[in-house]
Amino acid sequence: MKKLTKIIGIAFLSLTIFSCSSDSDSQPTIVDIASGNSDFSTLVTALNRTGLTATLDGSGQFTVFAPTNTAFQNFFATLGPSVTVENVDVDVLKKVLLNHVIGSEIKSSAIPESTYVSTLSPFSTATNAPTISMFVQKSGNTVTINGGSSNGGTTVTTADLDASNGVIHVVGNVIAIPTIKNHAIANPNFSTLTSLLVAQGLVPTLDGTEGSPFTVFAPINTAFDTATLALYGSLDSTNKTAVLLYHVVGGVNVRSNAIPAGNITTLQGQTFSITGTSIDDAGSTVNKNIILTDVQCSNGIVHAIDKVLLPNLN
Repeated sequence: MKKLTKIIGIAFLSLTIFSCSSDSDSQPTIVDIASGNSDFSTLVTALNRTGLTATLDGSGQFTVFAPTNTAFQNFFATLGPSVTVENVDVDVLKKVLLNHVIGSEIKSSAIPESTYVSTLSPFSTATNAPTISMFVQKSGNTVTINGGSSNGGTTVTTADLDASNGVIHVVGNVIAIPTIKNHAIANPNFSTLTSLLVAQGLVPTLDGTEGSPFTVFAPINTAFDTATLALYGSLDSTNKTAVLLYHVVGGVNVRSNAIPAGNITTLQGQTFSITGTSIDDAGSTVNKNIILTDVQCSNGIVHAIDKVLLPNLN
């Protein structure tokens, strides 16, 4: 009787495993879902042109923010009147596509109010280059990427198309590769800094490639307390620019695991030093701390800090 019970148990276990395996095998992959939806025909063509079809049709788990045909048409129109999925530079297309892919499955229910995730789009062509960051926000059932369409981002229109190797979230716009400016605007915690950069005419610097890559130590809103804003407001325009540029290091993309020892020279010309997560600036004795690291942009990287850095001012 014990032997018979054991045999029945093994048989039941085998049947269960077979059944689960069959369910998994029958579930469509990300590519299967895209190929079966006529509104993703441009996406499927783009995946084929860039050699990414095999990746998103294989094993592993991915989250794909999938632009519709209309979204791609609008994107290609910004590149030129005759640009299509068939003739756009394939390297540009691949980088843009990878900017829509996360290397793990993230259902909409698992998205917090705001978070950074890493896409699969490389920052550069260097071996093992870091990948571009994505800022994801959720308010109610609305999921916004990189600050929305007005900032080169997008909004999810349909969430949670479940696949055997991940999930698809349909989006209404192609997501542009974000610059430092885009990431600063996207995150409401940088709104004070962004407004000051706009007032001093420095936004084009952090949106371009001249002098890039940049490493920016960006104060969050609470860093600009009453005393700091009063001090900043008392400065002339030249010194205001000096304070802001003191937060920017030019010509390097310094990730948190590679911050050098010793003095770091800023675009303003003076230096500061970092020990662990603590910053020693030139103009004060108050501790400044790095509280968020490695927001990777197309033209550099952002680390958030909890207080404003001050150079020695005239």
